[in-house]
Amino acid sequence: MKNIIIGFAIAATALAACNNSNNDTANAKQTDIKNDTALASQQQVTKDTAGTQSTTATSEATFPVKEIITGYLQLKNALAKDNGQDAASAGNAIVATLAKVDMKGLSDVQMKSYMNIADDLKEHAEHIGANAGKIEHQREHFIMLSKDMADFVKTFGNGGQTLYKDFCPMANDGKGATWISEVKEIKNPYLGSKMPDCGSVKETIK
Repeated sequence: MKNIIIGFAIAATALAACNNSNNDTANAKQTDIKNDTALASQQQVTKDTAGTQSTTATSEATFPVKEIITGYLQLKNALAKDNGQDAASAGNAIVATLAKVDMKGLSDVQMKSYMNIADDLKEHAEHIGANAGKIEHQREHFIMLSKDMADFVKTFGNGGQTLYKDFCPMANDGKGATWISEVKEIKNPYLGSKMPDCGSVKETIK
């Protein structure tokens, strides 16, 4: 009788151990599934993020919006200081930047807009670059270049910086002219040292 009781006790212990083992195995499998799901989700997010960053980097690399705007602003500042030589250098830099533009990543709307102004941008920048000793001639072309740049910024954005659209009623023989600036303070590129603060901000581009 004693042996039978001992046998039952051993069997019960074995059964309990087996159940605990099965429960531990099930819990371990559920934990593994949760970990795998979390890892897969994390990898997908990382993949999607990397893809977005890659696309953005490619877009910026192939279409130099900021570089074109920077060249224009350097040109504007040179004219405001009555420096035709620096204005010519900036004009030539714009021409060089336009020459390496890749339009493959542009939308149909962007491509149409760029095609409408690209030739004019290049033409006016070339004239400014070729006339270092004729600042008034440079300023005449800068009037048209500024109109094209306003359209350019409207389509492609401000290159990550706040810009200001300024207007001077005295420029262009009293007919008035606009320009784009990176500072709120008026620095007139058409009148230079004669009337450096003539004009006002008409629009803030953020």
